[in-house]
Amino acid sequence: MEIAITKKGHEKQNSSWQSVRLIFPFFRQYRLRLAIGFLSLLAVNALQLLIPRIIKHAVDALQFGTASQTSLMKYGGLIIFMAFCIAIFRFGWRILILGFSRHLEKDLRNWLFSHLLTLDRFFFQKNTTGGLMALATNDLAAIQLAGGMGLVAFADAVVMTVAALSFMAYIHPGLTLIALAPMPVLALLTRILSARLHRYFKKVQERFSQITEFVRTTLASMRLIKAYTQEKSQTERFNTLGRSYVQDNLRLAIVQGTLFPASGLVANISLLLVLFFGGRLTIQGVITIGDFVAFISYLFMLTWPMMALGWVTNLFQRGATSLERIQNILEQQSVFDRPATPSAIPGKISNIAVRNLSFQYPGQQKPALKEISLEITPGLLGIVGRTGAGKTTLCHLLARLYPAERGTLVFGGIDVNDMELDKVRSSIGMVPQDVTVFSDTIRANITMGQPAATDEQIEKVARAAAIHREIMAFPEGYGTRIGERGVKLSGGQRQRIALARVLLTERPIIIIDDGLSAVDIETEHQIIRSIGSFMQQRICIVVSHRLAPLAEADQLLVMDDGQVVAQGVHEQLLRENMFYKTIFEYQTSRVEK
Repeated sequence: MEIAITKKGHEKQNSSWQSVRLIFPFFRQYRLRLAIGFLSLLAVNALQLLIPRIIKHAVDALQFGTASQTSLMKYGGLIIFMAFCIAIFRFGWRILILGFSRHLEKDLRNWLFSHLLTLDRFFFQKNTTGGLMALATNDLAAIQLAGGMGLVAFADAVVMTVAALSFMAYIHPGLTLIALAPMPVLALLTRILSARLHRYFKKVQERFSQITEFVRTTLASMRLIKAYTQEKSQTERFNTLGRSYVQDNLRLAIVQGTLFPASGLVANISLLLVLFFGGRLTIQGVITIGDFVAFISYLFMLTWPMMALGWVTNLFQRGATSLERIQNILEQQSVFDRPATPSAIPGKISNIAVRNLSFQYPGQQKPALKEISLEITPGLLGIVGRTGAGKTTLCHLLARLYPAERGTLVFGGIDVNDMELDKVRSSIGMVPQDVTVFSDTIRANITMGQPAATDEQIEKVARAAAIHREIMAFPEGYGTRIGERGVKLSGGQRQRIALARVLLTERPIIIIDDGLSAVDIETEHQIIRSIGSFMQQRICIVVSHRLAPLAEADQLLVMDDGQVVAQGVHEQLLRENMFYKTIFEYQTSRVEK
């Protein structure tokens, strides 16, 4: 999935900052938890910083001969007590701060999922399912790590650096400056490599999205792959993607492998300088042995922030990259306008008025629909026409899956743009050609929109969809599990279960967009007759390539090249429209043969 991120210096920094601002509300929401967690972290740091002072006094007492067994036991007991307190406070901050990172991950995932449900078909046509799945898993995991251990390590490093430097400067300012001499090199190296970390991690995340999408499509198309014996080809393509993913990770690892050892090298150079110059100061009597031991202890405490700098930088760059990718999705808006003061939907939609309706898909030069005008009243409306005539586009506009210009679609006297989108859609039931069924029981699939439906209601709609007898032929009847995407059912059975699901919702408008294409013509005849009686005083629109089952429709539309070229009842169209007559006679002769 392609997600554009600006590559210019300060623009990228601004983008990263805006992405970080995205999660500020979550920090406010969990501020008490974070405050207690960071207070626990400060307590750990304070206790750790006091231990070298205790060791200094113990060593100085030994050096000057003032130590006793009792005093040494007291020093030792104090250190053990402080270590015990450190363990308790460390457990506290891990539970609170790392727990916050898990809440952050959960809340972001819920936000992302809820937002995806508001987006339109155009968005999902441009973005792959695998890419979106990678965002919800891999990218959120990177944010969780940055918001957990990354945040802790950063705060710990800042506090320990400031405190350790203060204690070191208190012991000997000059020696502290000597210890800090190699630091500018590390800062420069970190700045240079951070940009590469960001860029390489972005490539790794995008490659992971590609692999996720490839696996998803392969598993969803397994029957087709086996039918065309494409197992070897798919394996080779997967191996190619895997090798690219490894190469991208290796490039990332090279940068990480440069930054982490560099941090350790700088820390060891600082230690070498302190051993040399600090040792001389001790020999000269400028500082005591206890001061020297304490100084080295503080330097070791400073070594962790230096070593962690590369790791924390890596975590934050990963988190920032993932935040930018997720922000890109969260900033996407539906093409549908939300009315400021939505009009109420009529309890009974008496008619649908289509007025000069035109539509053109993004990126296409030719319009899919051209100035269509018609009046749809309760009853059965059949729509016929050759492939690409605009039938499905018209159905999608009626179902509010695509936006319509103001004044072109009027439901019950009210412009659809003045109604709440979800309220309009909740008034319409749609059965597309490629129906969706879930890996659950037949009953659960039929009752998806009406989970409280009774057995009698379920059986009634199943009979109307001409599927009840076949369901009862299964050993477990309505309790039969149909497998992922309904693999245990035929195409016609899946379509009829989807039709039963729509009929159960009893919505005032039902659209069947070639949703009976996998059913034989006799069964389609039977279903359309049943729907006619089932949908009394309601609007039912049926799109079909087969004209004979629609012969009894109350009204028929003939579409061609995005326009309505004829309208009327079956007998009228046979007399007046040569296109309709030719297709009907051709299909009838084929059925007879």
